[in-house]
Amino acid sequence: KDEIKNKYESLKQNQWGENVDGVISKIDTEDRVIALTLDACGGEYGSSYDKKLIDYLIKEEIPATLFLNARWIDSNIEIAKLLSQNDLFEIENHGYSHKPLSTNGKSAYNIDGTSSIDEVIDEVYLNQQKIEELTGRKSKYFRSGTAYYDDIAVMVINDLEEKPVNFDIVGDAGATFSVEQIYNESLKAKPGSIMIFHMNQPNGSTAEGIMKVIPVLKEKGFKFV
Repeated sequence: KDEIKNKYESLKQNQWGENVDGVISKIDTEDRVIALTLDACGGEYGSSYDKKLIDYLIKEEIPATLFLNARWIDSNIEIAKLLSQNDLFEIENHGYSHKPLSTNGKSAYNIDGTSSIDEVIDEVYLNQQKIEELTGRKSKYFRSGTAYYDDIAVMVINDLEEKPVNFDIVGDAGATFSVEQIYNESLKAKPGSIMIFHMNQPNGSTAEGIMKVIPVLKEKGFKFV
């Protein structure tokens, strides 16, 4: 931690948001592939489990990357273990407390961000450890709570041997979209798109929307990776 702090503490934050240099928002390919990513945010209002959605993906053999927050894992430990044992799913890091990743306390969507390099490291590393204990493998990708970063935090993530990942298709807007909105937004996918949905809000329309649009995307020649 001291080594990383000494490396970056004199730097000034220059970028803040979802589209910061070094954050991956699309796969670099012309192949007709899509990365389906599902966030499990955790916390008082976000620790449920969309079993209908996951069961559909398993039935249809659709691979997905699951970004799990530490609070969601703690509330769903047996489910998280089962998901980690399914080869369709890649378990990745959605932070320890689901905070925007700032080095000076900026907030996003009224959620206070981390306020120092120390806190950035903890947000990434503590859940990295939890995922390794759960799965037996080290997470490779990180998505912050709210998907906001500053440019220094991005460098810290890389030093912790993970890559920050966002998206180019907002699939369900935090599980608030209707089925039709999910369907229409998802059809904007292009080769290499990364789509974000949520697997922690079963009362939303995410499952139904995904079930409606995936057959159409397949008909258009897309493969899920």
